[in-house]
Amino acid sequence: MAPLKFCANISWLFTEMPDFSHRIHAAASAGFQAVEAGWLYDSDLKELQRAKAAAGVEVVLINTPPGKLPTGSFRGGERPASGPYASRDVKAGDLGLGAVPGREAEFRQGLVIAIEYAKALDCKRIHLMAGRIPVGSHRKAVVKEMEAIFVQNLTYAADILSKEGITGLIEPINTRITDPRYFLDCPHQAAVILGKVGKPNIKLQMDIFHWQIMDGNLTQNIKKYFPIIGHIQIAQVPGRNEPDSAGELNYNYLFNTLENYGYLGYIGCEYKPLGSTKEGLGWIKDYWTQQVTTR
Repeated sequence: MAPLKFCANISWLFTEMPDFSHRIHAAASAGFQAVEAGWLYDSDLKELQRAKAAAGVEVVLINTPPGKLPTGSFRGGERPASGPYASRDVKAGDLGLGAVPGREAEFRQGLVIAIEYAKALDCKRIHLMAGRIPVGSHRKAVVKEMEAIFVQNLTYAADILSKEGITGLIEPINTRITDPRYFLDCPHQAAVILGKVGKPNIKLQMDIFHWQIMDGNLTQNIKKYFPIIGHIQIAQVPGRNEPDSAGELNYNYLFNTLENYGYLGYIGCEYKPLGSTKEGLGWIKDYWTQQVTTR
């Protein structure tokens, strides 16, 4: 069995440093060979490229923009015309546009920007965010329309991404703790949508934190959906802290399960450190040490 590979989510880890470029270096210094991030669009693209090259890490995942694009172009490494763009859109109510009625053109614009950043950083995975139920709408009343829009947008994205050698991912986000209005909230719903899209380069992103909150039954769900999983993220439940912090999940068991299934992709460390990031990395150092001594 091959050992698992972990990447640092620099939107969550090493936040002691405000700049993403410095976080890339910090992740490399801590032993990570790869990083992922939610939104890098507030950062200068050329500086990110320099930091990635200097640190010698791989960028394995970014998200599509959360919402409405600012005026102006990102091309050539330019920053947004105004903003902090990503955080502004999340606070305004946007968390992706993939399934949001009436905003298909904006989704396509955001996809162009995400691909531009992904290509510049040689990133092969983009999380195609579904977005939220519109304010004032009831989930049951709009679910069919939003699913149809999501399938349409994902089908469009699949064809564009395939030309660039990029995999698109969809991620269920729990609606019990994290975001009550997020459209895609469980693996079963995601699997149905992926079946309707029917594109091999659109896969399932399994965030174990969200899956545990919405459905539990992790052993069986991993077994059931393993063939369509394209990326994994981890955090303890319910606090969303380090995997070895107090909580519901036995990550030694889950890591063994993933090893036994032969998972070869990266596992994103998307959690909130209880203290400093470095102080909370004992769990991964133990895992790395164990691999050295037992293989």
